[in-house]
Amino acid sequence: MRKLLGGFTGIVLVALYAPIVVMIVFSFNESKYSVKWTGFTLDWYRMLAHDDKIHKDLWNTLKISSVSTVLATLLGTMAAMAARNTFRGKRLYQTLVALPVMVPDIVLGMSLYALFRFLGIPRSLVTAVIAHTTFNLAYVAVVVSARLQGLDRSIELAAQDLGAPPLWAFWKVTLPAILPGVVSGAVLAFTLSFDDFVITYFTTGPGNGTLPMRIYSLVRFAVTPEINALSTVILAASLVLIAAALKFSRVPVAGGGR
Repeated sequence: MRKLLGGFTGIVLVALYAPIVVMIVFSFNESKYSVKWTGFTLDWYRMLAHDDKIHKDLWNTLKISSVSTVLATLLGTMAAMAARNTFRGKRLYQTLVALPVMVPDIVLGMSLYALFRFLGIPRSLVTAVIAHTTFNLAYVAVVVSARLQGLDRSIELAAQDLGAPPLWAFWKVTLPAILPGVVSGAVLAFTLSFDDFVITYFTTGPGNGTLPMRIYSLVRFAVTPEINALSTVILAASLVLIAAALKFSRVPVAGGGR
């Protein structure tokens, strides 16, 4: 039975990572159109380094992702903190906060597009930030809420009994204890925002393209080594971000824990 499970796990891992390995390998392929290996080259990475259009789209993507991540982390953490106490309508509140996680992107994108048109707000990077913050704060709230469930509130109450104001108790006790959850939620929000295509497509105006939109426009014709190279760079950056977040989350925190 153990060998069977091990073999099945191996098949799953191959199915998951074989496409990624092929993409990375062919990002160094000398041929532009052939699916066969014709030789090693770094030309596609050099093209990326000098492609001003991709640089502009990358800069737009980073601006949207960074600002929306900061806003979503703040609002999502506040939303999770607000649901700690028992009150009438708590279940409805939690459902409404987490609803963007369950709503399909196409529905959320269309609804935000309709809202901006109704309010007469022209689509721009600002509307994209608002849209990304809207769905990202739900993910942050869910992650932080899970962390809060394992937090011993007696430590916070003890700090307040010793004279600490509520905000100071939160800053010195609660926040350090839930910080791994906050960081995980922020990394998740940034990754989802950076990768998003559908909602961004509906909420950005002309001339404000992002990297996912650029990749989509390129792959409509053919998947070239330049696209593979771009995807490989994004993958490497994502792995660095995840590794940094995991290392940060393992840092011991004072004042609480599971």
